[in-house]
Amino acid sequence: MKLKKLPIGIATLRTILTEEYLYVDKTALAQSLIEEGQYYFLSRPRRFGKSLFLDTLRTIFDGEKEIFKGLFIYENGYEFEKYPVIRISFNDGKIFTKEEFSEYIFDLLSKNQRDLEIECPTNISAHFCFKRLIEETYKKYNKKVVILVDEYDKPILDNIENPEVARVMREELKNFYSIIKGADEFLKFVFITGVSKFSKVSLFSGLNNIQDITLHPKYATICGYTQNDVETTFAKHLEGQDFAKIRKWYNGYKFLGEGVYNPFDILLFISNSFIYRNYWFSTATPTFLLKLIEKNNYFLPSLENIVKDDQMLDSFDVDYIEVETLMWQTGYLTIHESYESIKGIKYRLSIPNNEVRISLMGRIADFMSKIHNSELQQEALYEHLLAANFSAFEATFKSLFASIPYNLFTNNKMYEYEGYYASLFYAYLKALGIEIVGEDVTNRGRIDLTIKMPNSIIIIEFKVDGSDALAQIKEKKYHEKYLTTKVPIYLVGVLFDRSERNITLLESEKI
Repeated sequence: MKLKKLPIGIATLRTILTEEYLYVDKTALAQSLIEEGQYYFLSRPRRFGKSLFLDTLRTIFDGEKEIFKGLFIYENGYEFEKYPVIRISFNDGKIFTKEEFSEYIFDLLSKNQRDLEIECPTNISAHFCFKRLIEETYKKYNKKVVILVDEYDKPILDNIENPEVARVMREELKNFYSIIKGADEFLKFVFITGVSKFSKVSLFSGLNNIQDITLHPKYATICGYTQNDVETTFAKHLEGQDFAKIRKWYNGYKFLGEGVYNPFDILLFISNSFIYRNYWFSTATPTFLLKLIEKNNYFLPSLENIVKDDQMLDSFDVDYIEVETLMWQTGYLTIHESYESIKGIKYRLSIPNNEVRISLMGRIADFMSKIHNSELQQEALYEHLLAANFSAFEATFKSLFASIPYNLFTNNKMYEYEGYYASLFYAYLKALGIEIVGEDVTNRGRIDLTIKMPNSIIIIEFKVDGSDALAQIKEKKYHEKYLTTKVPIYLVGVLFDRSERNITLLESEKI
């Protein structure tokens, strides 16, 4: 039996369903949204299937019933009444000026006018043109209008490294989206997607009735593939593969519900003959995130113990962006668990899977040190840890630190920051894909790093400029937390010297 084709890069539902591509049925969720509400906002990281879901909604509202034969919505009583649809997408190209924004908007509106056979004046501003398009469409078809907006925030995000331009884009979008608020009487349904939720865009302050389903458990799997999808829909394509390993590498994105895979990873993993690579991560370099980590002197082991509330996850603004907020909204962190506190719901965040862990930490380490092609040294570090050969481990790390260009220390104050050495140490080890607990809590204090190797536990304490790190581990009896593991425990004290800009002493002791 011939296998169905993989829908790599295809975001048009009609193409997928009529040209024998694999499709994971999301129409039950689409039907629920349509029948239960009117205004929705959904945030998901890039390449998560937002555009395809938006096109699924468009196809449903186009009344194309026969396309859906065999899918949930076809079999469950949906009437497929046709409605006029206005679709706005910022996916194509980048906008860097107010003038380019205006041209882009007018082009989008012109396309909608052609599709809907509506004519609007050309001598008015973009947001008034949008207003006129909604009203004239309602009059022409005597039907309420559907508005679908894809990647609403992309003009801001494309300019996030240039705050002045980003602010201009924010204000332009604010004016544009404000039209939706005043058009309620003409609207049947509104669905807006993006990566981030910017606090000062009036879309969220003006549209009081918009429902943010980003963290709604019912819609946790609205984008992405579940484990069941991978093991059923893709069963023939993944025949003979290790599903547990695939899950560890690519699953783990959670939005207060079942974890999901980024579709791009699964499709490329199959297409590339089951080679484990960083398919999603490699599609965009997180340059702004790397610069933000550097600018804020962010202590990387803190990534192991991030607890935030709704305010952090809900929004951020051009003028103030937290590292954790950016990492959550762009997919480099996900919700590991949630719990109730006296101050409301709290979220514990973590890196979602091996792909992100290895790729992101490797990229951060190389960015912080400006050492490139350090893969062989990283592999050597793993072998040394596996063999508990700490003298070789020390020599390899010394070599890595010695490779950092001298001008980094003269041109950037970050490298005077005490946490720099521990952060870089952590990043290189985390990039190995092994289990590491940063700031590991015990009843006597916090362990700087606990490394859980297949055959041992390694407890590491860092000191800068003179203190006895190994003595502190022994005094605090940090190892007692792991006595029941029944594997060898190694205590490792690491001393950094800022004047030497390197490790000057690494001591170890086996329990």
